[in-house]
Amino acid sequence: MALPSSGISREEALALLAGADKLYDATELAQVVSDMAVRITQDLGGRYPLVLSVMGGAVVFTGHLLPLLAFPLDFDVLKVSRYGLNTGGGDITWALRPRSAVQGRVVLVLDDILDEGETLAAIRQVLLEEGASEVFTAVMTDKDHGRDKPLHADYVGIRVPDRYVFGYGMDVHGLWRNLPDIYALPQAATSTSATA
Repeated sequence: MALPSSGISREEALALLAGADKLYDATELAQVVSDMAVRITQDLGGRYPLVLSVMGGAVVFTGHLLPLLAFPLDFDVLKVSRYGLNTGGGDITWALRPRSAVQGRVVLVLDDILDEGETLAAIRQVLLEEGASEVFTAVMTDKDHGRDKPLHADYVGIRVPDRYVFGYGMDVHGLWRNLPDIYALPQAATSTSATA
């Protein structure tokens, strides 16, 4: 039997999950998203924003947050890859651009994790260069690694330790985005950097 695109067998995937530490469960995360929705509604509820979800990591976060934003908004998605260390607009490659025009719009970008912050900072810069009047950012998780980041998100769900985290939209080896909880690999297995 051929292995899936992750290159990891079903048994290895289950063992990886069994060896991980659960950091937050679905009930805790639901409350976090609800609290974030209240703050976003207070700030942006009267401004008719364009909400952009960064695919694919933010899909679960977006799916839980959007129904709680009970005000008019436009919604679209984007997908990017980033190259180099600069945060300027030329450093990201758009795999999928938003179909919606950002000119003159208040934009809210949703992402799964703020790790080094380079990609989200680059997305914000491009949107401003394309004429967005303001760009706000909301992340489900903010990694606490003790280093300076080029961007601090306007809305943060939870802080996570400097470990490889997965679940709730974030993957490990392309797997486990579908988990309702957030896990971390054991400390010894965190030598690889986490999702962007």
